[in-house]
Parts: sequence; structure tokens; C-alpha cells
Amino acid sequence: MVKRTDFHNVSRIAGAVSARAPSGSASLTDLQITYLPPERLRPSPNNARTHSKKQLKQIVRSIERFGFVNPVLISDDFEIIAGHGRVEAAKILGLRQVPTVRLSNLSPAERRAYVITDNSVG
Repeated sequence: MVKRTDFHNVSRIAGAVSARAPSGSASLTDLQITYLPPERLRPSPNNARTHSKKQLKQIVRSIERFGFVNPVLISDDFEIIAGHGRVEAAKILGLRQVPTVRLSNLSPAERRAYVITDNSVG
């Protein structure tokens, strides 16, 4: 089980975490992890994927076992692009913050295309 102190250590370390997209990508982007309250994030009205109670329980157990290791992808206006289930699981767990990555470089059309691709591949 992940302890609250583990999240504080990750937060401290993650302040310096960034990644650069590989050369040749559609857009080179510095990815910054920002910790935000899950309540501040809003679901996409176009989210086609829903999670059953069973799936949410599985996501909760995964976060309890491994920690919140996969950041939620969001737009500049805090709309969830990917990670709706993880955000719901975080609320169930009572987490005060979740890791997020803002995809500021994507237009609304590119975000929709990304979501379709992500849901069909992942």
C-alpha cells in the first residue's frame, strides 16, 4: 500500500521531472508534471469510454499497489484528455493531488484524434 508520505516524496522529486518528445515528432514538447486536486479536473464531454464499478475497483487496487504512476493528460483549461478512470479512482481513494501533464501543444482536433488513437491502441 502506498503511504501518504510516499506521495510527498514523489511530489518533491517530480518538480524537476520533464521529458522531451523524440525528434521527428509532430511537435517537440517539454512535458512537466504538475500535481492538481482531482476535483479541479473536469471530464471531457466527449469521453466515449466509461468504467464499470469493477474496472474502477481494479484501478483503485492498482494505485494502492503501485502508486499513481501514470499522469492524467489534460488541456490548458483542465479538461481531462486521458485518465478519466484514474481521476475517479483518486477521488475514491481520497487523494488530494494527482499527477497531470498539460498538452498545450495540441489543438482541440488533435486532442480528439489522440483520444481516438489512445483508446483504440491502449
